[in-house]
Amino acid sequence: MPAVRGRGAAARGAVVRDAVVRGLGARAIGVRGTLLRSAGAVLLGALSLTGCSGDGNPAGTASQAASAAASLASAASSALASATAGAGNSLASATAEAGRRFDEFRSGLNAKGEVKAADRVRTDSDGRSTVEVTATNPTSTSRTYVVQVDFRDKGGTLLDTVVVKVDDVPADGSKDATARSTRSLSGAVSSDVARAVRT
Repeated sequence: MPAVRGRGAAARGAVVRDAVVRGLGARAIGVRGTLLRSAGAVLLGALSLTGCSGDGNPAGTASQAASAAASLASAASSALASATAGAGNSLASATAEAGRRFDEFRSGLNAKGEVKAADRVRTDSDGRSTVEVTATNPTSTSRTYVVQVDFRDKGGTLLDTVVVKVDDVPADGSKDATARSTRSLSGAVSSDVARAVRT
């Protein structure tokens, strides 16, 4: 059945390409799940050709299946490595930016105890994680707060970090601001105030 085998080969190639494209745009964990599912689909498709082969050479068909699976595994490995590196670069960039922002307020006083993050992290229309932070000013004059908020997964691993500025918090009063992740985060996400200063 040459036509069937030809369609099968094209289908395997499409699945490999789809796996790579999806993988490059996902987080490392999502990539792993997607690629494993695609690998299973390709392998089952290749094995089904063994039953349809009319050339009396099941060994040859099995060899084609093994070759297709090997190609997908190689593509999956490359996509996973690329996605993992991309996520790492994004986090490194966000961390560096947070450090730069705080360097601008070296004269500020430590005010971490005066800032709280809401218990619930939400997802906005762009897929970014957001959380409300509240700065409470105990002094007798208006103050500005600079707050670093960390976003973590359910295991406590740091996913992203962002700095938010809360301007003109009234004397003996409070003011809210929204911290928004620098990129889309998947899964259960929590947040905490890493540090805060007031000026």
